[in-house]
Amino acid sequence: MAGQLKEVRNRIKSVQSTQQITKAMKMVSAAKLRRAQDAIVQMRPYAKKLQEMLSNIVSNTEVEGGNTLAVERAVERVLLIVITSDRGLAGAYNANVIKAAKQAIQEKYSTQFNRGNVTIWSMGKKGFEHFSKLGYNVTDTHKDIFLHLSFENVQLASQAAVKAFRNREFDVVDVVYSEFKNAATQRFVVERFLPIPKAENNAVSTAKADFIFDPNKEELIAELMPKILNTQLFKAVLDAHASEHGARMTAMDKASENANELLRNLKISYNRARQAAITTELTEIVSGAAALQG
Repeated sequence: MAGQLKEVRNRIKSVQSTQQITKAMKMVSAAKLRRAQDAIVQMRPYAKKLQEMLSNIVSNTEVEGGNTLAVERAVERVLLIVITSDRGLAGAYNANVIKAAKQAIQEKYSTQFNRGNVTIWSMGKKGFEHFSKLGYNVTDTHKDIFLHLSFENVQLASQAAVKAFRNREFDVVDVVYSEFKNAATQRFVVERFLPIPKAENNAVSTAKADFIFDPNKEELIAELMPKILNTQLFKAVLDAHASEHGARMTAMDKASENANELLRNLKISYNRARQAAITTELTEIVSGAAALQG
């Protein structure tokens, strides 16, 4: 009986220690989430307007040179930029991003994948570790992007993708990431990066965009397109960064709640075992006293 009580006491201490860790991680993630959320909230309107402008330019102009980034061609070689996190303990966050990437390969690029023509650039260690283990064609060039997250580092990845597309190393480039909604909600998306998608066919977008180009339309568009693409990829990385901290904060909060429930059940078990031990001792004392009187 004493051994059982000791075992329950040890489990209670273990759960309490784990709960302290989960509460601390929740607080850290909450602080990081505020900064990450501020960054993406400030970035999103700017990036959205730039994307609309870029899509309109692509839809309403016929320009040699700059528009090579908007030219659709037969898809033989595919690049997926998959944005995960460096660390786990974020619930199903990384698993859902990886699932979205695999689903995109299966539904859109199964033929290219079977030929070995699907390449993955993993931003974040978790994605790289997973795809490497399964034998995918994955590169580690940008996997440490979150160690020093900055526009300059993301820009290097964007420029590399643009260069590879121009050199016809890839015929299409998609970005797989988690779009931040709030701390408890993320939307996992596969978004076209290259070729630049044209504006959707609706009443607003089909209207002729009235742009004034100065000094030169061709040169300006050729200069603008890569810069806007840099911003689009940076926006996706900021979305993913905020989503990671939101998912981790939510997961640690749930873990703390589960620890409370487990502690409650363990304390009930401990009290029952202690009462049983006391009852047994009292019975032994009474039996011993009765034997002496007899």
